[in-house]
Amino acid sequence: MSIADLSHEHRPVGGLFDQPTTPEAWLQFALSPDQIDTFNSDGYLSGIRILTDHQVDALNEELAEIAQPDHPGNDLYYEFHSNEAVDPSKVLFHALGAWRIGRAFHDILWAPAFRMAAYQLLGRPMRMFHDQLFCKPAGHGGVVAWHQDYSYWTWTRPMAHLSCWIGLDDATPENGCLYFVPGSHRWGQLPITGLTGDMEAVRSVLSDQQQACFDRRVANVLNRGEASFHHPLMMHGSYENRSDRPRRAIVLNALADGVRSNARAFEDPKGFPVPPQDEPMAGRFYPLLFDPERELGDLAAEVPTA
Repeated sequence: MSIADLSHEHRPVGGLFDQPTTPEAWLQFALSPDQIDTFNSDGYLSGIRILTDHQVDALNEELAEIAQPDHPGNDLYYEFHSNEAVDPSKVLFHALGAWRIGRAFHDILWAPAFRMAAYQLLGRPMRMFHDQLFCKPAGHGGVVAWHQDYSYWTWTRPMAHLSCWIGLDDATPENGCLYFVPGSHRWGQLPITGLTGDMEAVRSVLSDQQQACFDRRVANVLNRGEASFHHPLMMHGSYENRSDRPRRAIVLNALADGVRSNARAFEDPKGFPVPPQDEPMAGRFYPLLFDPERELGDLAAEVPTA
């Protein structure tokens, strides 16, 4: 049995997210100038409410279905990694491309609070790059070692990217929340030291001053339904889940309209839909999610951007 590929739909397909119908209605989701200043200074902004409890419940219910290794839509994922546990509470899971498979995970791309904040922090019309699902079951490892996202995205240029990490559970140090190093987005691009295994490997590429900053890393504690946004050069990682409850999250990675493919730099595209060299990141797999001229009209001048 096959299912419809929702990448053909560049609009919400369900009723989980009400859409603003006037420019004025968008303003309720706008970040403040102080929040934008915090993002510019620290490289991240945390505690932004994106989802209601009802929306989180709907996403988690759908996640329990699409995380199963025998789900009929699994061939639509760009990447799919699972320990193949049948019990949803024990699934260790990481996948890219859920927006093509599940109606709720498709429609979260059009969550108004995400769209507005991502536009403001990028400062330009904003497109989808790709989504990621992360599930750490209770009492499991599942570390994601320290890294900068853009180190893995150099097959697109110029760098005009943004990541939004949304908790589908409360995220705490005990269950493996993200950690950030405030200000590390100004360090420039550092060598890759890997995404699994040794959480201290990153120290080998840090200067003494950077190591001192690294030792002041901050836990990104979130309530479920809340999000953090971070810069593509922000140094971040997450430790193992030592708690008795899961830690589930979706990450929505966005890019500014006008970013182009640098396909020659992509060594192993796997199932990822990579446009030809120098072609715009646009079309079926990279929908335009926010155009200020269309959504805000004359009010765009009143909305602060980074």
